[in-house]
Amino acid sequence: MNKKIGVVVPSYMVKGHLLNVVESIPDFVDKIYIIDDKCPEGSGKYIAENCHDSRVFVHFHDENLGVGGAVMTGYRCAISDGMDVVVKIDGDGQMDPSLIPLFIEPILSGEADYTKGNRFYDLEEIRSMPFIRLFGNSILSLMTKFSSGYWNLFDPTNGYTAIHIDVARRLPFKKISCRYFFETDMLFRLNIIRAVVVDVPMNARYGDEVSSLKISRIIGEFMYKHARNSFKRIFYNYYLRDLNIASIELPLGLTMFLGGVGYGGYQWYMLSKIGVAATSGTVMMASLPILIGFQLILAFLNYDIFSIPTKVIHKTKKN
Repeated sequence: MNKKIGVVVPSYMVKGHLLNVVESIPDFVDKIYIIDDKCPEGSGKYIAENCHDSRVFVHFHDENLGVGGAVMTGYRCAISDGMDVVVKIDGDGQMDPSLIPLFIEPILSGEADYTKGNRFYDLEEIRSMPFIRLFGNSILSLMTKFSSGYWNLFDPTNGYTAIHIDVARRLPFKKISCRYFFETDMLFRLNIIRAVVVDVPMNARYGDEVSSLKISRIIGEFMYKHARNSFKRIFYNYYLRDLNIASIELPLGLTMFLGGVGYGGYQWYMLSKIGVAATSGTVMMASLPILIGFQLILAFLNYDIFSIPTKVIHKTKKN
């Protein structure tokens, strides 16, 4: 392989798995960046003392920055070292390093700028996935489709990813969420720069790792950030960069739909107080804007779905 491949492995509370993960990374990988994210177990030091692979470079954070912060550090290292493609895998053993060729191939062939894993392709494998993860990923996927604009993707929290270095250079590292929202925020940022993203089918491996993710703690943050990113993406793509028919359909549709609901609700309340049935004209005045508004919103969504980026933005170098 004539391209330089780097692998970033965020390290936090994965000491028991990390050495096996590093040893499983294929030989064609040029550099492996272990990012010790202020790990209480000292996993970075453990690797430095026990791993003799010349490809391994350990970077230590002075404070815990979260998985996103660790990945951004790895990206910066890969950019400095002149890598062509950077793969990110977790250090807990859930991601099979032998799948790395599947993640970098679409990028090297010019079909994608960024690839990510999807554990939902094989229906038989889905049965082995814990129900709470299956349900949670389904809900998050639907929310992410709208906020990121990548309607063709699923499994948004999957952290097995690969990116072309030219695309990584264009990312606003300081603006990307550093913690649990990292993978989802990455998709939003990639859509803003119009990068092509594709799913790569994969199987997950579940062992004795312990997740620090608490749904009750992050649900409010996730909903807020999804709403924020949705607003930003729509504003950037449909009002700042361009004006088209979808730019009219969304505000007009929302205005008519909410206006019809508000008018109908007000009339129902007022007429119920005096015990009078609504006339057919009143019903039509409420239902017609709702129906038209709903159709306009669907038209906008249809336009948005077919506006997924399809042209890669990285420069393919031929050696």
